[in-house]
Amino acid sequence: MISNKIAIKYLAIFLTLPFKLFRFKRMVELNPFKLRMTIFVILNVFITFGQELPVVQNFYPTDYKGENQNWAISQSSEKLIYVANNKGLLEYNGAYWKHYSSPNESIMRSVKVIDDLIYTGSYMEFGYWKKNNLNSLEYFSISKKMDVDLIEDEEFWNIISIDDWIVFQSLKRIYIYDVIDGSVNYIESQATITKIFEIDQQLYFQRLGKGLFRIKDGKDILILDKDIIKNDEIINIFGSEEDLLILTKENGFYKKKGEKLIKSESLSNPLLSNMSIYDAIMLENKNIALGTIANGLFILNTQGEIISHLNIDQGLLNNTVLSLFEDVSNNIWLGLDNGISYLDTNSPFELHNNNQGILGSVYTSAIYNGNLYLGTNQGLFYRKVESNDNFKFIEGTQGQVWSLKVIEDILLCGHHSGTFLVEGGKVKSISNIQGAWGFTNVDDHPKYLLQGNYDGLYVLERTNDGYKLRNKLSGFDRSSRYFETYGKEIFVNHEYKGIFKLKTDSAFTSVIKVSIDTTLKGPNSGMTKFKGDLLYAYSEGVFKYDSINKKFVKDDLFSSAYSPNEYESGKMTFDERNDILWLFTKSNIVYIAASGLGKKERIKSIPLTSEVRKDIIGYENVLNLGEKHILVGATSGYILVDINKFLVKNFSIRIDQIKNRNKKDAKKLENVYNKGVFSKDQNNFEISFYTPNFNKHVSTLYQFQLLGIYNEWSDWSQNHMALFENLPYGDYKFNVRSKIANTVSENIASYAFQIEKPWYISNTMLYLYAIILVLGIIFIHTLYKRYYEKQRLVLIAKNDKARNNIHNQNEREIIKLKNEKLSNDFSSKSKELAASLMSIAKKNDLLRAIKNELKEEVGEDRIKTVIDDINKNLILDNDWDFFQEAFKNADSDFLKNLKALHPLLTPGDLKLCGYLRLNLSTKEMSDLLNITSRSVEIKRYRLRKKLDLEHEENLVNYILSL
Repeated sequence: MISNKIAIKYLAIFLTLPFKLFRFKRMVELNPFKLRMTIFVILNVFITFGQELPVVQNFYPTDYKGENQNWAISQSSEKLIYVANNKGLLEYNGAYWKHYSSPNESIMRSVKVIDDLIYTGSYMEFGYWKKNNLNSLEYFSISKKMDVDLIEDEEFWNIISIDDWIVFQSLKRIYIYDVIDGSVNYIESQATITKIFEIDQQLYFQRLGKGLFRIKDGKDILILDKDIIKNDEIINIFGSEEDLLILTKENGFYKKKGEKLIKSESLSNPLLSNMSIYDAIMLENKNIALGTIANGLFILNTQGEIISHLNIDQGLLNNTVLSLFEDVSNNIWLGLDNGISYLDTNSPFELHNNNQGILGSVYTSAIYNGNLYLGTNQGLFYRKVESNDNFKFIEGTQGQVWSLKVIEDILLCGHHSGTFLVEGGKVKSISNIQGAWGFTNVDDHPKYLLQGNYDGLYVLERTNDGYKLRNKLSGFDRSSRYFETYGKEIFVNHEYKGIFKLKTDSAFTSVIKVSIDTTLKGPNSGMTKFKGDLLYAYSEGVFKYDSINKKFVKDDLFSSAYSPNEYESGKMTFDERNDILWLFTKSNIVYIAASGLGKKERIKSIPLTSEVRKDIIGYENVLNLGEKHILVGATSGYILVDINKFLVKNFSIRIDQIKNRNKKDAKKLENVYNKGVFSKDQNNFEISFYTPNFNKHVSTLYQFQLLGIYNEWSDWSQNHMALFENLPYGDYKFNVRSKIANTVSENIASYAFQIEKPWYISNTMLYLYAIILVLGIIFIHTLYKRYYEKQRLVLIAKNDKARNNIHNQNEREIIKLKNEKLSNDFSSKSKELAASLMSIAKKNDLLRAIKNELKEEVGEDRIKTVIDDINKNLILDNDWDFFQEAFKNADSDFLKNLKALHPLLTPGDLKLCGYLRLNLSTKEMSDLLNITSRSVEIKRYRLRKKLDLEHEENLVNYILSL
């Protein structure tokens, strides 16, 4: 049994302790520290077992990218944490760490934030850091500007601010820096100066081997030289000038009463004499935190009682505490020999980590008769509700506990081994049938309870002293983890088969009808009754049973508790005492309860992620402890949650770094915090932001938008950085806000910037393009105008030409007609002329014949008068004159043209041309000319010569062409 093992374990420690002490007596005499450590280990076991611990968040050197040791811690007004690390100065903003190397690459021993400056001390160097216009820290040395030379290998371990002076302490000197005029004075010491302290604006320090001193008017005055003060290192001094409380490294607390030094009775604790203290601070609530060399952190109350102890076993990274600091939220920071730890004293969570593995995984819990019961995979444990005592194991319950339920003032336990009735620290077996999942009431049978088991359903019956097993419901042998009675039916959820609906006989002994709904099924699905409604939950939402239509219908209100992406388990826990329904998602614990004046349900959430809860998926459980405190079962122990502490105070968000990457040089990141205008190639941005929230289990969520391209807000996420690549030119405004729990930051941090247009579409170029466009339009308009004017003129000319052509055509037609008429007239007249000429020729022939006959018959003398008349009519010149006159009337231009072309032609030639023009034959011409045909041919030949015609040219054709 586990309880026996625990008892034996601690009994063995007590029984063997005297023998171990005796055995190491001589060694102890030689080395009393081993004895003190032995006692401490034994006492520590009893101090730590069973206590609920504050949330511890650890930062490894790989997290803050520094070295192991951390010597001092401070905080700025913006809640940023600064740590003096072996590698330099560390800055933590709640989202990520930043590292600044010390000026000479040496170990940094001290840090103190005063106003907006961060003062630091390191090897052979002290000065301050200040934010520059890029929102990065820039160092300014004080030691290099002062007139005093530093001591060889001098290091500065402490920094204190008093009025207008900043005091830097090394092991041999105290430097006093005047922030007004920049002057530096110092106090020399041959003995080692361990630390400096500020009490009521007075500066105290210890010279080892000399005593405690105070600085007054620039001089050191010895105020205490007791042996304990001279020889034991002073860790810190508390209280006031009149009532100093001095903590020593090896001997605990002492009070100064005038000139006397008295051991503190109120803070006297045997443990303090068995450990070596390295640092200590008084918390705002007057408790004292002690950082030790080898035993981690102790917190004492004003009575000297150890109220908390944390070491490696309780979650610290290291047992050597080099520095302590309480921040503005009263949380405690520990600079360790290896890493940094942070105690969230204001966290709504307290953890019972169960590092010893005694409790195991908590599957169920209950409060009954003033006791808190935990059902785990190890068995059933209990203790008083308001107690911090160890949980006690209940005999006979070793193994898996599935359920605890209070019914009619009786606590029932469903166990792998069977069913138990719980009374105080004992259990009574009701049934030894293995695998009791859980219990529910039977509506029609108030004395019965229905119990689900691995192999079906069983009926428990109420008796005078509890319950007894009545019977199994025969006819159904399925494992019944989630089951409920609803009306006269029993509903059993099977993750892989669906929902079984059972009807029993009137005696409630057997199942007479089984039906199954296969439309609803899924892994980790759950079923419960809530305020009279039967609910079923799986990845698609929460469904409510509709008794009228005999089917499950999706409930919009309950289903809004989670989305498919947020679904992890359909397990629902109904708190009957407070009418609260609990559901579990990846990001929250959701609870549904009546709110306000009405009875309408409201959905609220506790931002406790499954990663933090570390609960058993499908077996999640919550227990309401009252006053808005709940207990959440986990895979190792449990978590106590104070819902009231989720009321987060106002907080703000800040933009930390704005880095730009030129696409021409993708590896180069440039800090552009105060820059607002960028070229087209500087269009990749990396913007980091933060909210100083140091709560480990309540994550800070961020949401951002980039007005100008991404106007919608992004989804909430823990990502503290936004990356924008290849942004087009334009004006942008980056907005970011944060959310802690259900509270949104009071401000929206913004950054406005502009990406310039490429040069070819810059405003100047656009103006130039506009001018060019206007000029181009004018030029093109002018060209078009000229072109169309030219086209118009061409068209006009073409039309004129066409009109002229038509006119000319008409003229030609008219001329043609006239020519035809003239030709006809000429032809007619030529014919008339030819006829006249022929008539004349015939007349001449006739006259000649008559003349010849008369000469022969009558004689020439007798008829001389008649012959003379005949000869007169035969005179050729008169005929030619007649012919010429007639020819002029018929073809007036011919003779004129002929004379113009051939002025040497004789009248005879012209006559011949006229006859040829009339197209007379040779015979006709010989008759008219009164010559032979041969003579006509000769005349024609001669005429060709005069006309200078080629051989192949036709004389008649040439004459006709004129």
